[in-house]
Amino acid sequence: MDIFSIFITGLFAGGITCLAVQGGLLASSIAQQEKNLESDLEKRSGSWIPVASFLITRLIAYTLLGVLLGGLGSLFQLSLTARVILQLSAVIFMVGTALNLLQVHPLFRYFVIQPPKVFTRLIKNQSKRQEIFGPAILGAMTVLIPCGATQATMAYALTTGSPLAGGLAMFAFILGTSPLFLLLGVFARSINKLASGAFNTAAATAILLLATFNLNGTIALTGSPYTFTNLLTKVECAISFCSSGKVAGSTTVAAKPVSEATIYITQNGYETDPANLTIKAGSKVKLNIINRGGGGCAQSLTIPKLNIQRVVSVGQSDALEFTAPKTPGPLAFMCSMGMYQGVITVI
Repeated sequence: MDIFSIFITGLFAGGITCLAVQGGLLASSIAQQEKNLESDLEKRSGSWIPVASFLITRLIAYTLLGVLLGGLGSLFQLSLTARVILQLSAVIFMVGTALNLLQVHPLFRYFVIQPPKVFTRLIKNQSKRQEIFGPAILGAMTVLIPCGATQATMAYALTTGSPLAGGLAMFAFILGTSPLFLLLGVFARSINKLASGAFNTAAATAILLLATFNLNGTIALTGSPYTFTNLLTKVECAISFCSSGKVAGSTTVAAKPVSEATIYITQNGYETDPANLTIKAGSKVKLNIINRGGGGCAQSLTIPKLNIQRVVSVGQSDALEFTAPKTPGPLAFMCSMGMYQGVITVI
């Protein structure tokens, strides 16, 4: 995912789920602070100072956590099977979280992961402190009780395999959750009506859309051509004109087969040279991979059918050699999350 997508996830899906876990602690801490406000200046500033200190230290703490997780992820590379299982688990968790927000059935309350009680008691005690730095300490300590959506982002930070990428992911996500916490802090008395009404429905809808998007990528990672994207494209082509080869797995006019080709990783996905990349069944093939600025999961070129993964960082290049499948047909390649895709034709 790119940074903007992670920010939007935090804004719509993360805000409400984190508010349910950590919002009460912020509200109680602010209530304690307001009891000690005596001067007119303090009264006019209201809860801005404690809210700001809470949000700033919370942002710093989670960013550092992302750096740590990204660093740990750099020590190993998940297998393709592990990525499929992890991504499918995330889809199931997101659907369960959305249905819990909509109160569809009491069963879905089990998708709300509860932190150990010792951490909850520790942080509640901090929320009762009288010092002006109480909210700041509380904000930093919320890393001990991450909400469901935050836990999913933490898992993503781990899979980036980069301290910088992991830190940026957590920074963007927590920044996205901050506006709702700001509203809670400044309008603590009226925010409950907003959080318990239409916002729950909006947040649940956003989570379900993200789950569908991730499920599409998961299906692609298994090597199946029956993704939502391809099925929708087939429907489109059934009622309108489509250029040849628009649908993965469709019959196309094959170009002259090659034994060596180049795949460029760009900001918008993958480009191949030749454009209509065709190889001969059972032949030896060499792919030169050049990263021209593609970040995120696009750096991890994956060929699910051959169980191949190759990570090429921005500005770097690499070569990949393999034996083409003996069965003619489409050979899909994609990023490690199934978001960016391309097709090699085997004849």
